[in-house]
Amino acid sequence: METKKLRMVFADNCGILKTSQLSKLKIDSRKINSLIKNGVIERITTGYYRLNSDTISEAAIISRLFADGVLWLNTSLFYYGYSDRTPMEWDIIISKNASPSRFDIDYPHTKPFFVTPSRLAYGVTTIKIDGCTINIFDRDRLICECLKYESEIDKETFNKAIQAYIADPKKNIKNLIAYAKKRKVLNRVHDVIGVWL
Repeated sequence: METKKLRMVFADNCGILKTSQLSKLKIDSRKINSLIKNGVIERITTGYYRLNSDTISEAAIISRLFADGVLWLNTSLFYYGYSDRTPMEWDIIISKNASPSRFDIDYPHTKPFFVTPSRLAYGVTTIKIDGCTINIFDRDRLICECLKYESEIDKETFNKAIQAYIADPKKNIKNLIAYAKKRKVLNRVHDVIGVWL
């Protein structure tokens, strides 16, 4: 396959291809090793590759390596504009059936949180970061998670997030209450948010 076409395929996939995608392009393991040896592509982690000449954003790597994960807590607060603190790592909630070894990567820094698959079955939407689509809890589910894991969040960040959510015209109180019941934080919603509504 010519390099120009290969570049186009990488570009269409946020700059990252899996082994299975390369196989569909008739690039077998021998050819992959040859491309690595010749400095055309680089292995990010087992089964994932990027063009050696490309600068790949952290978001692109997260979207491709953890497509089954969901952004939450500090990372989500930042991307919703509920926090102005740039996270030092990507908070990712993911099924406990996922292999922890997937997170053994040097870059970007990730902080996985493993849960039962049922916990990922509601309140999930998507966001575009650097042109890549990534799963994220919607605003209302995120606030319920923040109330559930309040001790994991800096107090100032938590308070700002609550105030930002209250002021957010996109919030959905009906969803918030429904999620709060599922996450068993209904009393906290009433105590922390109810007085402002």
